[in-house]
Amino acid sequence: MHRTLFAEKSREMWNNRNVWVILVSEFVVGLGLWSGIIGNLEFMQSIVPSDFHKSLILAAGMLAGLAFGPLAGRIIDQVPKKKVLIWSQIGRVLSVLLMFVAIFTNSVIWMILFLIVLQVSAAFFMPAIQAVIPMVVKESELLELNAWHMNVRTISRIVGTAAAGLLLTYVDVIWLYAVSFVMYAVMLLVIMAFQLPEEQARIKSKQKASFMEVWPILKKYPIVLTALCLTIIPTLFLGSFNLMIINIVEMHNKASLSGLIYTFEGIGFMLGAFVVKRVSDYVKPMPLLFAFAFIMCGLDMTLAMANIQWMPLITFTAFGFCVGCFFPTVMTIFQKSLPKEYHGRFFSFRNMLDTVVFQVVLLSAGAMLDMIGLQFMGVVFGAISLVLSIYFLWLVRRKPSLSVE
Repeated sequence: MHRTLFAEKSREMWNNRNVWVILVSEFVVGLGLWSGIIGNLEFMQSIVPSDFHKSLILAAGMLAGLAFGPLAGRIIDQVPKKKVLIWSQIGRVLSVLLMFVAIFTNSVIWMILFLIVLQVSAAFFMPAIQAVIPMVVKESELLELNAWHMNVRTISRIVGTAAAGLLLTYVDVIWLYAVSFVMYAVMLLVIMAFQLPEEQARIKSKQKASFMEVWPILKKYPIVLTALCLTIIPTLFLGSFNLMIINIVEMHNKASLSGLIYTFEGIGFMLGAFVVKRVSDYVKPMPLLFAFAFIMCGLDMTLAMANIQWMPLITFTAFGFCVGCFFPTVMTIFQKSLPKEYHGRFFSFRNMLDTVVFQVVLLSAGAMLDMIGLQFMGVVFGAISLVLSIYFLWLVRRKPSLSVE
């Protein structure tokens, strides 16, 4: 009986036109995004000799996106979200034109302008699409759609990077941006197919919505604050992800190991995103988050055995599985617990927080890798994660309201 009801609900979700728009658009934009990222690295490799200068160029775009976060949050809550998605996607299309100029003029300045426009567009687009998901499906379907959404993102990353790398062996870098331009243009057409139940009366009444309202709303919904704090645990691993892989490859002097790790992690993520829906039928969200948080603490510490060649494959696969279960659950808590009129500002705030934490972790990991090496860094990150997990669990035990669904 339970399986029959689940199958009926699942069919109902897949018959929803907006669900397909969300998933297809995520896949298409992912192909364009990762094609552009590979192009960025190739372009800078040829004209920017300093790694530090490369990091500054990339940081310029991220800082611009961070600066526009509060404005994006307010606009998403005030304006029909379909309009926000359309204009942010137009920004992405136009940004690629700036990169064409950068290639023809061999200019870093034009590339920086490209990155700024691209990241500002993303500052509007990403929170808007996260706010759209709870508008188009029932609450009971949120976890499944979030899991599929993240799976499609992972698949587009794998396909996009592989295809871009292969294409680069045959053609000039400009063709990678041509692919990005086409993908972003196709994405714009896909977004036009959205049929969103926009609440015009609510939109008009919130014209002076303040971004600072995020703070009191977090206090009002402590489960959201707890889930937000718990996202620090996987970010300690994710923020240093690429640096760790580089170190593992150097440790074993085996270049092919990086491709295997990325592939195994991606497979683990997709498996986790498929499994979490089934597990959530038997385990409540907060206990599920804490369970995976503690598992990830242990996985950080397994990096102490990274000198064993097969150990990193197990670590990254298991981590991918945990993250595949963790993030759809977190996203569902955010979407279900918070009133929809705050979604734009909250998801903008969350993206800003993720950017800041990610950069802090990246810089800290770089320093620790130089000073104490990968194996000891894994133990340090694992210890920090464990202390944070125990502290958050202690808070939940003290205040049961923090774990209320």
